[in-house]
Amino acid sequence: MMTAALSLIAAIVMAMPGPVFAQAAMSRFLLMGDGELHLKNVKTGDEVRANLLSPDGSFNEEGLAEIDRVFGFPSHKKGEHMSLRMLFMLDYFSDLVAPGKTINIESGYRSPEYNTKLRDAGGIVAKTSTHMDGMALDFNIEGVDGRRLWELIRSKDCCGAGYYGGEDVHLDAARPRFWEAATSKVTTDESDFNRRIYLSTDYDLYHAGEPVRLSFTSVSNFGFGVRREVSIIKDSSEDLVVAKADIRSPDNSACVMINDRAAARSLHFFLPESLIEGSYRIKVDFCNRPFAQMPEERISNKIEIPPSHARR
Repeated sequence: MMTAALSLIAAIVMAMPGPVFAQAAMSRFLLMGDGELHLKNVKTGDEVRANLLSPDGSFNEEGLAEIDRVFGFPSHKKGEHMSLRMLFMLDYFSDLVAPGKTINIESGYRSPEYNTKLRDAGGIVAKTSTHMDGMALDFNIEGVDGRRLWELIRSKDCCGAGYYGGEDVHLDAARPRFWEAATSKVTTDESDFNRRIYLSTDYDLYHAGEPVRLSFTSVSNFGFGVRREVSIIKDSSEDLVVAKADIRSPDNSACVMINDRAAARSLHFFLPESLIEGSYRIKVDFCNRPFAQMPEERISNKIEIPPSHARR
């Protein structure tokens, strides 16, 4: 099943010349491996060897559905897949250290209920874990030293990288950070009041004029709002706003409410046609903040518009 975000992008990109559509999936991420993953869920025994991309370069829906199954991710219910950025990063790092080897998933997707159960049982589990949003996994690769792999991931400053000893490593597609058991702070209340809320886009590379989906993760409490108008800023300066855009809202409200996890992953807008090649970030301002401790704004991961993606 194609996700809502992918469906919207496909509808636009398919109207473009054939070669552009063929390159659409292949040029979405800054870190990509050979496009093939061999995964095994050590708890369920489920296993798959799947391609992330089809021969024409588009996303391989059948392969992604099989990957979701092994991760335990309910794609039929969610209407989306496991984080594509996370999967391509996993492919990239595994190809660097052990190309073709089986990636053993110790922990994949966790429902919010299961995450709470693990935490209540004393597990080293974050209250706002990115596992709940299909953006993370704990894994190992036979014959690969866990610390060496963790150090490789953290050296790229691309993502979340955790190491608790042994062979298992945590990887997620949220804000760049790293930790060990002594510095993880997962058992503290540091993420309360939405203090660690994170804003991300689905992809790293876009065409000017394309749709973008924004998602919030590391949310401790729902029932907050975001201002409908977002700012596109230069990556080099948070104060340099180069364009504005409006989040699509059914009622055109100036404050779009985020009342549950689904709403937090369903904010869509179009990049302005006028954007030229370069590196940008998306800034959103919060409204109806339920806590004084909650930040007033959040800035997304970096996105890029390469020369071939800018409108002429």
